[in-house]
Amino acid sequence: MNEAIHGYYIEAGEIAAQVRNESEKIIKEDVPLLEAAEYIENRIEELGGNIAFPCNISINEIASHFTPEDNLRCFHKGDVVKVDIGVHIEGFIADTACTIEIGTRDHDRIIMASEEALEKAITSIRDNAHTRMIGKVIWETIKKYGFNPIKDLTGHSLERYRLHAGVTIPNYGSLFSQRIKKDMVFAIEPFATYGDGNIKHGRSYIFAINEKIKTKAHQEIMDRFGTLPFARRWIPEIKIEDMKGLRKYFELIEASGEIVTQSEHTVIINEDGCEVITR
Repeated sequence: MNEAIHGYYIEAGEIAAQVRNESEKIIKEDVPLLEAAEYIENRIEELGGNIAFPCNISINEIASHFTPEDNLRCFHKGDVVKVDIGVHIEGFIADTACTIEIGTRDHDRIIMASEEALEKAITSIRDNAHTRMIGKVIWETIKKYGFNPIKDLTGHSLERYRLHAGVTIPNYGSLFSQRIKKDMVFAIEPFATYGDGNIKHGRSYIFAINEKIKTKAHQEIMDRFGTLPFARRWIPEIKIEDMKGLRKYFELIEASGEIVTQSEHTVIINEDGCEVITR
């Protein structure tokens, strides 16, 4: 990885980490979800970054892919909130997430399970490692706490303007495995749950453009966001319900309705391990 690209990743990671840490101060009881999401997105831009995807604020049994569209819903005491943030500089993406429990301490242990699984995965990942071995470490750590990983959700490689670039890190010891190479960039994101760890789909609040479709509306979106994900609330003037060929990011919900926690960092692989850019 050349020095310029490395610098872009470092800058994106520093902004993502700062905004993630600041989000813990604003996510409080009775605050509207949209207010928090817009604060996070605006703060990314204030700090000189670009938004890589809409701020995900996924609560309780929702594991991922929810972003608010209005001010109707507020945080409540006892909510277990996953905040997932993406920042890019010149297309080089840092992706990070944390779990915040609002006003109670009932779920400290399961939050700790996903956090420790992430740290153990970070210490295990390096050049020539196999993805299934990282997944096994994640699985063993979460199971040690008495919980289950979400098997259908994975960590993923990142490339320029590509949020999911083809190599996945499972949250269990999958039979399928890919080899990790030096200079690859990964978002590692263990999910833990009280439930069985199966996923069902909900509604879509986040979308991405299909490059092959060339209507005027598609081009307008492409000019603003490229192929990166966007929120319906970002483009109220366009009726995306009438558009064909959009990629839909469905809400990912724990099938039995049990609470989910998440922890995530972005890392750059080197020979001896990795560099965590979102601390």
